Amino acid sequence: MRINPLLASTLLLLTLSACSGVEIQPAPIDEFAAGNYQYYKWRTEPLPNATGSSDPLYALDPIIRREVNVDLQSKGYVLDNTRAQFTVDYLFAMGMLQGEQSELASNISPYPGVVPNRRIDQASVDNAIALGGVKETNNIVIQFNDRSSNRAVWRVTITKIVEDANNVDVSGLEKTLKNVIIQALQSLPTIAAQ
Repeated sequence: MRINPLLASTLLLLTLSACSGVEIQPAPIDEFAAGNYQYYKWRTEPLPNATGSSDPLYALDPIIRREVNVDLQSKGYVLDNTRAQFTVDYLFAMGMLQGEQSELASNISPYPGVVPNRRIDQASVDNAIALGGVKETNNIVIQFNDRSSNRAVWRVTITKIVEDANNVDVSGLEKTLKNVIIQALQSLPTIAAQ
């Protein structure tokens, strides 16, 4: 079967745009891989939302738990509270990130100069404005702890620039988190079925 170049380009563009603005920083996997873990459990219970709060954490909790479980189980790990060798936990925090300085974000220079036949286009000016200044971020750290020693054996940090802090789109959040968690847990070793 031959893939149409237009179709391939479109799929690549959709894949890249699905996780735009997301930075993933996994820790080295060596210590986790050396533990030969197979069974896991969640360190904390799911958050109860009896009052129907619209806080983003209540929307994130079930999505993170479900997607982490799906990914770990697809790699052969077993969710078993009694035989768990490692625990899974996450931390959600809002933060601030300093944007790019305008001279780094475009071809606008802070130094006066003359360049013949060259004009700064409006897209460069818009990029400098959009990328400059402080940006609000949502940060999620997923951490695995050895159950016997309670030591962290692996973690991944996910940071996303918040585009609209006043509007929590749960369906968009769910779609983005699914893709991001797959990427974030990509370095975890797959275990052989027993």
